[in-house]
Amino acid sequence: MSDKKLNQGYEPSTKLNKLRRTTGDVFSKSSGTSKLGAGINKLLFALILLNLVAIVFESVESVNNEYKLLLYRFELFSVAIFSLEYLLRVWSAPDNSDFAGKSNFQRRFNYATSFTGLIDFIAILPSLLQMFGLGGDLRVLRVLRMARLLKLSHYTTALEDLASAIYSERRAFLAALYIILIALFMSSSLIYLVENEVQPEAFPSIPETMWWSIITLTTVGYGDVSPMTGYGKLIGAATAMVGVCSVALLTGIVGAGFSKQMSKQSEDLHRATTKAAADGRITEEELQEIVDISDKLGLSPERVQELVSDSIKSRKNETAQS
Repeated sequence: MSDKKLNQGYEPSTKLNKLRRTTGDVFSKSSGTSKLGAGINKLLFALILLNLVAIVFESVESVNNEYKLLLYRFELFSVAIFSLEYLLRVWSAPDNSDFAGKSNFQRRFNYATSFTGLIDFIAILPSLLQMFGLGGDLRVLRVLRMARLLKLSHYTTALEDLASAIYSERRAFLAALYIILIALFMSSSLIYLVENEVQPEAFPSIPETMWWSIITLTTVGYGDVSPMTGYGKLIGAATAMVGVCSVALLTGIVGAGFSKQMSKQSEDLHRATTKAAADGRITEEELQEIVDISDKLGLSPERVQELVSDSIKSRKNETAQS
């Protein structure tokens, strides 16, 4: 076989690999730095929001009856796009820097079993079941389709940041939950003790009384159930005060976790830019590290470029002075 034929035989594979690498780059979390990736992300982001609006209005009987065909066609279009997106993400996972693995199969498996991969699959599953006549209650399927809201995790690190903030302050967070748990059982038991004889329908047992305790601790106060005795009102007031303090404590703990995380990421970004600019030039790996950190901080590509330029200039000035 001639060299020409060999080249012709391998050319499609090379082009396919290049297409897969491009697709992997588009669907990676750092794709916002390219115009193609940013454009596709914006279109998918808009489609997800439109889907949420459509699902909500489907539950309105008058709107659903009048625009049933339009909503159905939009659902078909959305499922087609989301299915294509899912298949492309699975196919390009070996070239997506967000997923580790020694083999192509392992990288694809890691994506399919990841949080975002499962959400991508669940987002299209209800409609596919309904189309093939395997669906059950339409209301249940409609609620499951709301899982598409979680697809926004591809474009924002909000849930990841929240989980990281709680994990970093897990001891204090668990201590606050422990206090709330004690308050829940104590208030439920005491209010049952003093109100059961007066209001047996409202406070029939400790488990059912926990509804009142949860509503009072969270300071929601629906007013459907309320104590009538003097001791009951005293317990209610104390429960509400403990609830206010506990909610404020949890909020402060999560806020402190967020603050620490942002400070750490800012320090990591400063360290990465300083290290990258040490030799006066920035490699592709160093730039990727800077981009990954800046994405978590929500910095624009222009701001990243400005930080990199400032670091290089600062390094050159230090070298010139020495």
